Amino acid sequence: MYIVLITALGVGGATVIGALLGFVFKGTSHKFNDVVLAFAAGVMTCAAVFGLVAESLDLGGKFALPITIVGIFLGAVCVNVMDKLVPHLHRMTGVDQEEHPHNKEKLDKVLLFVMAIAIHNLPEGIAAGVGFGTDNIAEAMVIAGGIALQNIPEGMVIIAPMLASGMKKGRTFLIALGTGLVEVVGTIIGYLAVSISTAILPFALAFAGGTMLYVISDEMIPETHAHGNERGATYAFLTGFALMLAFDYLIG
Repeated sequence: MYIVLITALGVGGATVIGALLGFVFKGTSHKFNDVVLAFAAGVMTCAAVFGLVAESLDLGGKFALPITIVGIFLGAVCVNVMDKLVPHLHRMTGVDQEEHPHNKEKLDKVLLFVMAIAIHNLPEGIAAGVGFGTDNIAEAMVIAGGIALQNIPEGMVIIAPMLASGMKKGRTFLIALGTGLVEVVGTIIGYLAVSISTAILPFALAFAGGTMLYVISDEMIPETHAHGNERGATYAFLTGFALMLAFDYLIG
């Protein structure tokens, strides 16, 4: 449990690290953000496929295939339902480009954007926690590391819109910290769920993989391809995937 708590703090803390970088590098280009986010998407894709979905198939027994497929789709549907409640990430990141930056309408949109990220952090945290339900702690750390890596540019993204809306730096940091704490809670929930009953582990792994794949396809990749940096983002994605694949292969 100790290593899970440390990992949970690391996963959530990555958002805070990204937020701190957001204060320092408030003027980072779309190209830089797209490349970093695409790299993180590649890492997460590899972690989701080989660390969660493949593991679900290995542990599912006689009904491994239907359990894994159902788990993937239910995980995706779960995040899809969340998306119905809040705008998509790639529809909100342009909020800082609006005129009249200090009006109430813009502040409301910024807070909605931050809420969207916080809500998406919950299933990502659960995915990190579920990984510890297997006996392969190293692989669970790889999954958590991939999610943490994705949280750094995500933390950077939320700072500039809040500052541009007129929000004070202290409050901005506290809100960013709150989004990270959501991930900590999610990690603990995921770990406790599979610890209580190992029978649900194959489904939980597939469910977590489905949530990650949905976020990658629906949120991260469209965002990295929205500003004319498609080729750089594609190679960054492949680099992240290959790096995580090599890491997983060497420790496996």
